[in-house]
Amino acid sequence: MDELAVLGGRPVRETLLPYARQTIDPDDVAAVAGALTGDWITQGPLVTRFEAALAAVTGACFAVAFSNGTAALHAACFAAGLGPGDDAITTPLTFAATANAVVYQGARPIFADIEGPTLNLSAEAVKRVATPQTRALLPVDFAGLPCDYERLMPLARDNGWTVIADAAHSLGGALGDRAVGSLADMTTLSFHPAKLITSGEGGAVLTDRADLNERLRRMRHHGIRYVDPSMPWHYEIDEPGNNYRITDFQSALGLSQLGKLEQFWSTRDRLARRYRERLADSPFVELPALPAASSHGWHLFVVLLRLEAVSVPRDTILTALRAENIGAMVHYPLVYRHPFYRKRFGYGPGTCAVAETMEARLITLPLFPKMTTSDQDDVIRALDKVCTHYRR
Repeated sequence: MDELAVLGGRPVRETLLPYARQTIDPDDVAAVAGALTGDWITQGPLVTRFEAALAAVTGACFAVAFSNGTAALHAACFAAGLGPGDDAITTPLTFAATANAVVYQGARPIFADIEGPTLNLSAEAVKRVATPQTRALLPVDFAGLPCDYERLMPLARDNGWTVIADAAHSLGGALGDRAVGSLADMTTLSFHPAKLITSGEGGAVLTDRADLNERLRRMRHHGIRYVDPSMPWHYEIDEPGNNYRITDFQSALGLSQLGKLEQFWSTRDRLARRYRERLADSPFVELPALPAASSHGWHLFVVLLRLEAVSVPRDTILTALRAENIGAMVHYPLVYRHPFYRKRFGYGPGTCAVAETMEARLITLPLFPKMTTSDQDDVIRALDKVCTHYRR
């Protein structure tokens, strides 16, 4: 076996293979250029078209586009009526924006543990941490696998909670014959460049409820309510909102990308299944569960390091992989480990035992549509090279 690059050897690749990369084609560029030379730059007809297309693709009645995925989460928490004195349950295994959106509303995030096999929120753990003050549940479709909404939604209904699905990872996925976007009271999306489709930055909230649609639209535009739509200078603000508007030229890119959603998903699915086939018998990594009833969105391809098979911690393996020019990452540090959540809410070690065990093993491997099978072979070769060197 060749010497590790981190120890002075030759890397598996000459150039870095990132964990994610956007796919921008000439038709995307042309769509944006057309928007930039049109009559509208910000809130124009392309925003409306993008929203209609998102609703059609996901089966939702309404789609409201936002400036980014975090704005979408914040708006959903606002629309749900979260405020001081309220609790909202979510997973610790997510980007901090999910819990931050709860905090923005003055509410308290409560972290429920995950299921080890799927890495998604556990319905039983949700029951254990629920309080009389709980008003909302924010499941996260981690890496792209839809949560167990068949258990979570009845639980929420029994307790009168609003369910806000954080589907930043799972657009294009489904649970049975129901597409992501139609599984919860509100579903939030992100169009960051690492996601399945991109609008540069951007996000959206999907819902079937007209009342939530109205609150989302007001929140996006400063809280403005027009007294008479024929006289746009006559408006009132009942509750302050934010300026979370997406632009027309971002929507042009989003529309163009949305037309390639199936193509992007199919490529990711093929690569992900090839990873799973090649790594199924690995002595060094374990694969998360892939329930037959679910269609994975494949935003991320994550593996779980078998710590008993290597003599070093996960971060040493990651550092060595990156020296081999494989842009491996970790998604994510548990939210409640951040100083803000420790100091503000008193969270500490042991809050979610399963999540803590899994976090120490998580590695994200590169996955994006422009990857080739040769790129993927480099990833697998580097993983084997590094883990074999550190074999226990």
